[in-house]
Amino acid sequence: MRITNNMLINNMTYNLNGTLQRLERLQYETSVGKKFRVPSDDPIAASKSLKFNTDISKVEQYIRNSKDAQSWMKDTESALKEIKAILHRANELSVQAANGTNIDDLDKIKDEIAELKGHLIQVGNSTYAGRSLFTGYKTDKKLLNPDGTYNIDLEKDAVTGKEEIFEYNVGVAETVKINILGNKVFGSATYTTTDPVSDITGGPGYGADIADGDTPYLIAIFSQLEDALESKDTDKLQKAIGNIEGAMNNVLSVTAEIGAKMNRLELTQNKLEDQVISLKELLSFNEDVSLPEAYMKLAIEENVYRASLSVGGRIIQPSLMDFLR
Repeated sequence: MRITNNMLINNMTYNLNGTLQRLERLQYETSVGKKFRVPSDDPIAASKSLKFNTDISKVEQYIRNSKDAQSWMKDTESALKEIKAILHRANELSVQAANGTNIDDLDKIKDEIAELKGHLIQVGNSTYAGRSLFTGYKTDKKLLNPDGTYNIDLEKDAVTGKEEIFEYNVGVAETVKINILGNKVFGSATYTTTDPVSDITGGPGYGADIADGDTPYLIAIFSQLEDALESKDTDKLQKAIGNIEGAMNNVLSVTAEIGAKMNRLELTQNKLEDQVISLKELLSFNEDVSLPEAYMKLAIEENVYRASLSVGGRIIQPSLMDFLR
């Protein structure tokens, strides 16, 4: 077969273009650090990267959910500890009053009990990021009125029996209930103040359905205690002390429940963070180039390109124009 000058030129141009394409790709890899820029460069690797990025986004959302849930429960735990401290102080004052004190001391104790009752109402209306902690789905409303009665209804769904509980997704098919309803902490009761009977009935009612205007059991205890101090009735005082101790045990139980959930969430978050690290490592292995290797290939390809230009310039025969100069 006769090899013409045009054939040499065409072959050389074709080969040089191939070398330039490889050179351009290697320059992209070394400057950006990625193996491909469009899916058509490597469809299989691009598909894997898409899956890895989707999984990373999901897990990072689970981590955000976990952190938000922990923040909510930390505020709830703080509120419960404050309620426990209020009840503990009320118990101390009640025991002091029951052991016999003078009238002036009883008046001071009664005044402090009234202050503790007001503080208890404030804690019951605690919020997280502007949302009430103990009101279920009604986060825009307060749990208690200024007089201590309930400000909302808290009832189980008549059909499903479900309560107003927030559930956060913290994993694939993994949820956690983050809120505590006010009726599980404050209970429900009726306090009768008609003389000569002055007592709590229907309590403690923890977890019972409540309606707007109902009396919380904890508030009823403080009302009972105030009346006992007012009347200096030792029997009523002893009964109030027993009720306070029972209420403290319930608050401890609810606090322990929150603590267990927080421990679980901490473990879950650690697991999720490990998953993100693993997924990012897989993503990097799938699409990131080895820069030392890429620079070496780039240097080799540059030498090939220069050599091709040099050899091509020598083997292409001089044209007629070269002889006319």
